[in-house]
Amino acid sequence: MKIQIKETKEIEINQIVELYSANNWSSADKPTELKNALLNSHSLISAWDKDKLVGLGNAISDGSLVVYYPHLLVHPQYHGLGIGRLIVDKFQEKYKDFHMQMLTADGEAIDFYKKVGFKKAGKTMPMWIYKGNEH
Repeated sequence: MKIQIKETKEIEINQIVELYSANNWSSADKPTELKNALLNSHSLISAWDKDKLVGLGNAISDGSLVVYYPHLLVHPQYHGLGIGRLIVDKFQEKYKDFHMQMLTADGEAIDFYKKVGFKKAGKTMPMWIYKGNEH
């Protein structure tokens, strides 16, 4: 299997919703808002198995100093194949010289992000006003 990594915003909404639904992310229930959010991202990196969307990550940034990674998903059938790392590596090509790269991780994602170079940010505490249900 050859996974292709792309930086494109040309992704059909039905493919996006299928990926988010497969991961039980509540944003799949708001397809219009989800598509708009992804299209307004600073960067959108996707992973493809031929014409099937199997992974996706987005970045929000000021373009100079700070980048925040809100979403990184890999289709459950493709977990453990290094696709998440490929997406993170593509982001690192683009943002490696930024002053700050941030994300919020929970559950099993914490170990993944540690493996790819992220660490706990000092004494910070993640905080949010959140309308989802998957956490």
